[in-house]
Amino acid sequence: MFGRGAVLKARTAEAAPRVAHTSPNSIAGYFTQIMAVADTEVRKLRHDPSELFTRAIQPAIWLLLFGQVMAHVRGLGIENGRYLDFLAPGILAQSVLFSAIFYGIAAIWERDLGVLHRYMVSPAPRTALVLGKAVSSGVRGLVQAVIVYLLAIAMGIAISFDPANILGAAAMIVVGSALFSTFSLIVACIVKTRDRFMGIGQVLTMPIFFASNAIYPIDLMPSWLRAISSANPLTYEVDALRSLMLVGSKSQYGLLTDFGVLVAFTAVFTLIAARLYPRLTT
Repeated sequence: MFGRGAVLKARTAEAAPRVAHTSPNSIAGYFTQIMAVADTEVRKLRHDPSELFTRAIQPAIWLLLFGQVMAHVRGLGIENGRYLDFLAPGILAQSVLFSAIFYGIAAIWERDLGVLHRYMVSPAPRTALVLGKAVSSGVRGLVQAVIVYLLAIAMGIAISFDPANILGAAAMIVVGSALFSTFSLIVACIVKTRDRFMGIGQVLTMPIFFASNAIYPIDLMPSWLRAISSANPLTYEVDALRSLMLVGSKSQYGLLTDFGVLVAFTAVFTLIAARLYPRLTT
């Protein structure tokens, strides 16, 4: 008879990444390590399909309830009065944010289960471990995108079906999700406990969301909030999604600027998270 400890170890071993026998110093080996970690994380989503249903609830509430009410409010400064069109990309970005920002709690669970120690003794560079989790977060973000797109189509929102626009929106979602998931890992490495992480995560998400152009135009903001919004990466993600998702919409900052800002933030957060990641085990 195996005790509960033996069962837990077996599950931990199964959850640990299967590292390919390639040199982590080569480019191919580096990307193999990233995809090995990402595959491990994505398998968790496949084993819990009910999570797909729960992920649909939040954007549906925002679009069906909040969007319908705010669409009748005058003075929002939305062209042609199509507030739901304006809102849909912001809700997609919000869904990705809320999903990714709590990604770090999974790392704390992995530490408690012993999985994180297996990551640490693997030959994979720390940046590969962080990027692997970022890629898997991007996959989850794409699931959110499918849900929001379907809701938007059902509500008659002017969605662009241009393949280039859809691919561009998918790329922005992946990068945006990677950005906030690496930021989440940084927070997890600093606070180290689930209770603290949940509290800080809730404190961070609301200011990031409301200090962006997700649910109202930047022109309506006071000057001090505009300055904060211009330094908020979510603003650039929403700006890009709005121009790519909607027919006839244009980017305020330019798609190259939007993409460049998100990539720059992701690169910085990845390096910081890779540096702090081993501290989570102590």
